[in-house]
Amino acid sequence: MNVRCPNEGSADPQLPDEVHRKLKARAALAGMTLSELALAELRRSLERPTREELLARVAARERAEVSVTSEEAVRAERDAR
Repeated sequence: MNVRCPNEGSADPQLPDEVHRKLKARAALAGMTLSELALAELRRSLERPTREELLARVAARERAEVSVTSEEAVRAERDAR
């Protein structure tokens, strides 16, 4: 994102002015430029897997075998109190 003049629209024509203002304010509160904030947010979002990546990891896991049902486990825990 580029810096813009105060009386002009957003530097990115597809970025609504309201979003630009909020991002700029958030960057200022964090002591960052808008570009620094945008880059930090992009990097942070890349640290988390996408829904598709997460589903693929879950599908690749081996099924767990359990010896008791959840009902039996809860009952045993309650009876032990």
